[in-house]
Amino acid sequence: MVNRLAASTSPYLLQHAENPVHWQEWGPEAFAEARRRDVPILLSVGYAACHWCHVMAHESFEDVGVAEVVNAGFVAVKVDREERPDVDAVYMNATTALTGHGGWPMTCVLTPDGDPFFAGTYFPREQFLSLLANVGRVWTEQRDDVLASGAHIAGRLREMTAVAAPSPITAETTDTAVLALRRHYDLARGGFGGAPKFPPSMVLEFLLRHHARTGDADALAMARGTAEAMARGGIHDQLAGGFARYAVDADWVVPHFEKMLYDNAQLLRAYTHLWRATGEPLWRRIASGTADFIVRDLGTAQGGFASALDADTVVDGVGVEGATYAWTPSQLVEVLGEEDGRAAAALLSVTPEGTFEHGTSTLQLRTEPPDEAWWADVRARLLAAREARPQPARDDKVVTSWNGLAIAGLADAGALLDRPDLVEAAVRCAEFVVSTHVVDGRLRRASRDGVVGAAAGVADDHGNLAEGLLALHQATGDARWLSAAGDVLDTALAHFRDEDGAVHDTADDAEPLFTRPRSQADNAEPSGVSSLAGAWLSYAALVGSSSHRAAADSALASVGALAGRDPRFAGWTLAVAEAALTGPLQVAVVGEGSVADEMLSVVRASTSPGLVLASGAPDSPGQPLLEGRPTVGGGPTAYVCRGFVCEAPVTDVESLRAALARA
Repeated sequence: MVNRLAASTSPYLLQHAENPVHWQEWGPEAFAEARRRDVPILLSVGYAACHWCHVMAHESFEDVGVAEVVNAGFVAVKVDREERPDVDAVYMNATTALTGHGGWPMTCVLTPDGDPFFAGTYFPREQFLSLLANVGRVWTEQRDDVLASGAHIAGRLREMTAVAAPSPITAETTDTAVLALRRHYDLARGGFGGAPKFPPSMVLEFLLRHHARTGDADALAMARGTAEAMARGGIHDQLAGGFARYAVDADWVVPHFEKMLYDNAQLLRAYTHLWRATGEPLWRRIASGTADFIVRDLGTAQGGFASALDADTVVDGVGVEGATYAWTPSQLVEVLGEEDGRAAAALLSVTPEGTFEHGTSTLQLRTEPPDEAWWADVRARLLAAREARPQPARDDKVVTSWNGLAIAGLADAGALLDRPDLVEAAVRCAEFVVSTHVVDGRLRRASRDGVVGAAAGVADDHGNLAEGLLALHQATGDARWLSAAGDVLDTALAHFRDEDGAVHDTADDAEPLFTRPRSQADNAEPSGVSSLAGAWLSYAALVGSSSHRAAADSALASVGALAGRDPRFAGWTLAVAEAALTGPLQVAVVGEGSVADEMLSVVRASTSPGLVLASGAPDSPGQPLLEGRPTVGGGPTAYVCRGFVCEAPVTDVESLRAALARA
């Protein structure tokens, strides 16, 4: 046997293609080999930007002695959790059930039928060797007990995915959620709970929508306080824009340096919407910088967006976390000169003692620069010097779900910030994903270098891509994106819902695992159920489909209990619920010219959570909201509607603004 990862489309798997461990990808061949050899499967799950995955790889998987033990007693299977979120989900449930915690790298031992009987995360080399020896012994000497234990664990986990009784999300549910978030809110530092702190992008979106619907000042204050704390902290890249995965401390000073597309796409949208709600220039600046980071640093030649930048930078053959990003006062002086260097150190909280490691500091911007022109010059010089340093590796696979989030963020930001270049980037991405990731009418999970992988799309791929396509349709008026979203959402209706309306993460014809995963919580990104609920809801409002609205309502009700119990893990669910409670508010703008453009700007400035927008010529094909809505007097005309029942058309901007205020 040999290592079989060389042909993978996953950068993470390719990182392990030269290991002496005889890795192979997840698939029926691996399980057939385990049965033939009568050995268990060693399942290792991680992702390319994972720091501790690199550590375990260096300590164990690159070690010939460890490899000999693994190869002799196991079938070794390596999985990229970002390429196979379904496999990751079911075995992470097993890991947390067995150990009380989870994380990556995830290390599981399975029977040849796929039932887990041991699970853990990172193991140092000696512990890992001890684990392998113990597992080998019990597999040989206590086989019946092992098989029974695996079957029992699998059975209990299947019970955990049972569908709970529906619990519709009401206005009272959202009010209670805001109160619960207030109890967890860190008034001094922003965010919710203590260290480590993750960007609560979806919770911010919920708070903004709740404020828009109710006027709740507390909701806006929590959103604003958290957004400012992140924007001014070390988690935000003060030179190049964009955000790191999380902060290891409660003050947002020291990040875990990996920069993920899904975080930045969602934060782009949240900061854009915060600017829309307040008009405060800080949010516009952060949104623009985040968009620029996504397009510049994560864009691929094909038009899609790469998944992540690594936490580690390789320096002299060794991965060093933060090496690209951290500074000392003397380094600032070296780049900027004595006067500017000292001033920059004071502004950016770079101290002699350091705020990070080994006397280095992350860059923070706790106050506004005293001179914007000076800061622009200093920032450009520091960024140029930083780009001359070794750079973190890029995970360049293009994930459908995360590119959908990016399309939505870029489309919204481009339309609201008057950045047509961002809308164009969203269009290029949508064209690539729709043309490459849809194979024989079905969505695939990911591609790399323009080559689509074999892994099937899961529920959030469908929901987040459709969300992005619908946002792009509203930003451009191009009916092809509404049509493409409809195709994706109809596939989801057909293959991801049970007869009782419950949404599963995998399709009904997908590769069977020991349990069919059904995630309810919104964690780093919207869950499959909440992403589909939001897209079904918007699509229903745009085309007048009662079946899609019913699907959205039942999906929301299926996770209503979680939303009421723990809103920190139901941010997008609650954001969608706010749209459902408020909408549908449908606006059609027909005609063209400067007045039409002003009308579109007024509509886009509305913070109403349930608003959808259609624009173009009267009776434009493929846009039901424009059917039977002519111009009045031959000039641009706007219709403000609820449930396709419209007020009298208006032909001037102020009348449109007044109609939106009444709606």
